[in-house]
Amino acid sequence: MLFILGVILIYNLFLVYIGWNGWKWLQIFGGKKKRVKYVFWVVLTLFAYSFVFGRLVEDSIVLTWVGAIWLGLFYFLLLILPFINLFVYLTRFTRIRKNAAIKWTGNAVIVGIIAFFGFGIYNAYSPVIKSYQLHIDKHVEGKQSLTIVMASDMHFGVLSGANQARKLVKHIDSMEPDLVLFPGDIIDDDVKPYLEGGIPDILRKIKAPVFGSLGNHDRDEDVDLIQVFNSSGMKLLADETIILDNGITLIGRKDRGYQDVTRAKLSELMDGVDLSKPVILLEHQPYDLDIAEKNGVDLILSGHTHRGQIAPMNLITNMIYENDWGYLKKGTLQSIVSSGYGFWGTPIRIGTRSEIVQLKVTFNP
Repeated sequence: MLFILGVILIYNLFLVYIGWNGWKWLQIFGGKKKRVKYVFWVVLTLFAYSFVFGRLVEDSIVLTWVGAIWLGLFYFLLLILPFINLFVYLTRFTRIRKNAAIKWTGNAVIVGIIAFFGFGIYNAYSPVIKSYQLHIDKHVEGKQSLTIVMASDMHFGVLSGANQARKLVKHIDSMEPDLVLFPGDIIDDDVKPYLEGGIPDILRKIKAPVFGSLGNHDRDEDVDLIQVFNSSGMKLLADETIILDNGITLIGRKDRGYQDVTRAKLSELMDGVDLSKPVILLEHQPYDLDIAEKNGVDLILSGHTHRGQIAPMNLITNMIYENDWGYLKKGTLQSIVSSGYGFWGTPIRIGTRSEIVQLKVTFNP
């Protein structure tokens, strides 16, 4: 409870800081009347809590979008305003008038916001194909090379709906994969937009076999999500092990983000697995690479990090995770972490890009 109160207090302090800067800028244009000031603060407060209202009113597309825009704006302003304040302060040692400095730096912030949203939205909704070539020093039956497509963190919901799903299917089928893997965060906390948008029907059009695992946002207490995903043309593996026709062992984990769900130990899921054949693990959050290596996993596929989604958050994810994006080899284990196909919170990506991962995997003859 104290933690929550602390977060609320800090958030409101940031809000006051942003509001104070905004009001200083508006005053340059004659907004000094008390009535205008009250309206400004009321509108700002409602805007600042729109993302909360959007969660409370689940069917409100407008509130969801307004909240998403605010989160992006909030992040941008917290990054840029300290530098703006420093610049305005330093102008007192120059011939630049303070009001002129406030006016033109405020105008520059408006231009920056437009560029930030334009570039960020483009990066979020325009995925690229990220390709890797891997070799697993083991034998499989049949073809000795496979094309595997991996897409994580779709976050299908109000902000990423049927159009993004159709785009995903089109990209996947264009690569003619032998196997498609979804390591978590297929939906964005609420399955209703996923179902109402007809996304299960869209995903069923993928021509290759599809397997998935659960992410921390794959949750909805009102439905059986595993059944929903299985009816979407995929096989959802929740602490399950399956052997494919070519001998590859595929393991999908429950997400470690669930506090009320007990996960099986990886060693339990690996019990009886033929380690002479390749073992691929779907683990949404890229933790415990050493445990995966110790248990004989050859390839671990993850998402979750979004590569920070908006720079410089990538510096934080890089400190948290041994591999927060891209490829890492640890002993015989190979790890690939995707920045994700979708996004969370706000439809913006800066310093990263929505992506679909294509793996060209070869094996011993």
